[in-house]
This record gives sequence, structure tokens and C-alpha cells, in this order.
Amino acid sequence: MDLIPSFSVDHTKIVPGIFESRVDVLGEELATTFDIRLKTPNREPAIAPAAMHTIEHVVATYLRNHPEWKDKLIYWGPMGCLTGFYIIVKGRPEASEMYPIMLEAFKYMRDFEGEVPGATPENCGNYLMHDLPMAKWEADKFVKYLESADKGEIFDYPHTERLTLDGDLQFFDS
Repeated sequence: MDLIPSFSVDHTKIVPGIFESRVDVLGEELATTFDIRLKTPNREPAIAPAAMHTIEHVVATYLRNHPEWKDKLIYWGPMGCLTGFYIIVKGRPEASEMYPIMLEAFKYMRDFEGEVPGATPENCGNYLMHDLPMAKWEADKFVKYLESADKGEIFDYPHTERLTLDGDLQFFDS
């Protein structure tokens, strides 16, 4: 089998950031997947599964209730490698256009108090696997990183180019 393009990105050069991963054509609509990378792959410890699960619940709830983004959001979920999340949105925004909502969502996670949304046996397949304090710590670390990072480095995967769509719509996967 061929190696899928998302596994072809050189993970030894990836830094945390907000990266366009792929663009899919769905009829006459586009759906863009972004990698929201919180950790440097293979160099930083991965996010603990319970913290990852909590971030998933809190940020998904935040985004699905956000007045501007709730109708644009298709999916929010964790990467299997536990270094970040995938967000799939309608249309084709630039990675830099995702910065304000991701910063806002992670500030919300950092400051979140109370019960984790959907963390009950009726609402979650593993409701006991949550760690709010660690999720808040990870969110705080990512917020500080996003606010101080060189914006020239956190929106494009190293050695990749953003595909331009001219004429026929094409699939993009990196």
C-alpha cells in the first residue's frame, strides 16, 4: 500500500502550530482539515490521554456553541499520536485565519471551571478518563506558545506549499 500523504510530512521538522493538512471537495463545497499541533513530535512528551480527552470535550463544546464557528465546524478530535488535534471546517480558510479561534478556544480551556461537558456515563464512552487540571496546564502552555511564536513558522508545515485551486478543484493532502 502507498503511504498516505499525511504520514509523508517530515515529523522531525514539525513545530507546534496550526497547519493546513488537507482540503477535500464535497460536491461543490470544500472542507479543510487543520492539524492543531500542541507538541513537537517525537521530542516532547505526548499529551496524557485523560488530559487529551478533557481538551476534546471542552473545546468541542466551546466550538459547537461559538456564534461564528458553530455552523462552520465539521469535526474536532484528537490525533492518535497525542500531539494535537484535528479540526475540520467548511470552506478553505487560511491557517492564519484559524489562529484567533484556536487561541480563544485554548484560553477558554485554560480558564475552564466546573464539570467537564459530557463526562457522564450516559454521554461518554470513557467518562472516568478525564484530567481537567492537566488539560488546563496543556492549554495554558499552548496559549503562551501561540502568543509568543514566530507567526512565520506556525502556519505552514516545513517544506510544504499551500495548494492553489485554479480551474478544476483538486484534492490536497500533505
